[in-house]
Amino acid sequence: MTRPNIILIITDQQRYDTIAALGFPHVDTPNLDRLVREGVSLEQCHVSAASCAAARASLFKGHYPHTTGILKNADRWRRSWIESLNDAGYYCVNIGKMHTWPYVTELGFHERFVVENKDRYLEGRYFFDEWDKALRFRGLIKQQRELYRKLPDYRQSLGAFDWELPEDTHPDFFVGDMAKWWIESTPKKDPLFLQIGFPGPHPPYDPIRRYADPYLNKDLPLIPVTPEELERQPPALQELRVHNSEIDHDSVIMPLQITEQQRHRQRAYYLANVTMIDQKVGEIMESLEANGYGDNSIVIFTSDHGDCLTDHGQSQKWTMYEQITRVPMIVWAPERFNGGQSVEGLVQQMDIGPTILRWAGVEVPDDLEAVAINDAFEQPGEFQGRPYVYCEQVRDGVLTGCRFMTMVRNQTHKLVHFLDEPNGQLFDLVNDPDELNDLWEDETATDIKSQLLDELREWRIRSGVHTKDWCADYR
Repeated sequence: MTRPNIILIITDQQRYDTIAALGFPHVDTPNLDRLVREGVSLEQCHVSAASCAAARASLFKGHYPHTTGILKNADRWRRSWIESLNDAGYYCVNIGKMHTWPYVTELGFHERFVVENKDRYLEGRYFFDEWDKALRFRGLIKQQRELYRKLPDYRQSLGAFDWELPEDTHPDFFVGDMAKWWIESTPKKDPLFLQIGFPGPHPPYDPIRRYADPYLNKDLPLIPVTPEELERQPPALQELRVHNSEIDHDSVIMPLQITEQQRHRQRAYYLANVTMIDQKVGEIMESLEANGYGDNSIVIFTSDHGDCLTDHGQSQKWTMYEQITRVPMIVWAPERFNGGQSVEGLVQQMDIGPTILRWAGVEVPDDLEAVAINDAFEQPGEFQGRPYVYCEQVRDGVLTGCRFMTMVRNQTHKLVHFLDEPNGQLFDLVNDPDELNDLWEDETATDIKSQLLDELREWRIRSGVHTKDWCADYR
């Protein structure tokens, strides 16, 4: 079979429990459901960082954040494995969000149509991306933090607002439509690597209202948040709650006390944005199939990390709960893989990088910490996955209560370590899948706690030895 076209669709901050066909029927996602029915889904795909840029750099480099040195937003990165696809003859295009820094970094793309966060307030605040230019041409001012702050209920909205500009100017519709335009107006490229980055459902949670209305009238599952759970959280996470109640990151203020009605409304707006993205994914699939990309193509759908959405009393990311580290990963290629299959083995999201290189017939560098998982799609019933996955987060402008936070997880337990701190988190994921009962101080969990702490140390040493020849200039 000839080298496939590869289409990599990445959303921003989309939880794993947001696709109906993956077992969450409260979400309306008919087009993603099709990819699940006809593709292979990774049930335990985990990101390697709890914030955007660090996770994306890891994905596109194949190394953990502590190796890349890209640990937070606005850390500079210049190189990626996309350059190898370019060198091998792939025509490489990015439409939408990549969250490189600087935003216009080439990374191996022949063409970039950059669309970044909806509400840039710190780095790149005055960067004019493709969406900004389109709004300006139409004489429109985009909805953003300065304008949302003028709303009388701003502090109670948890970042959920109505999109009041024309529907086609919503950033997720804009990116979806731009991807369709490129596919339909550009002579066919063979082979093609096309990365499509949707800015949503990252906050502000501002869908078009008609998409939110059905969810506002639905019962939506919300994990209970109790005073006992909040009191047991490590000091760094307690400080994070206070921080997010005082500062409006991405137009979200999370008061320390909120109602179930507030929680439900925020969840409804978030899921409405997921449904909007799903609609555009369906239109992109139609355009691919109508313009010669339906055969011999691999379509990959994933997200850079998730969102607590008030679960565990937390806002957005910067924690290591499953709502953050675990993301959807669906691979659709009917000519290559049998559809309707799911894989339960643990994988790091960055493992898709060397997997793509192998599909493209490109040699995988020996020094990558990501591992090719082609067998997960070719022989899903036999795939075992990794024994452990890991996630990292450095102190940044939001996570201010610790120097460095690290997660290690196997199929049954998760441990969260705070550098130079005596406290941490330990969860039994079999008996407590919602991670409500922290076993860090539980004497009955001493053995598994020691085992995971030992693995964390060995992993960092192993990583340093494996990547000792990897040059920092490669960032």
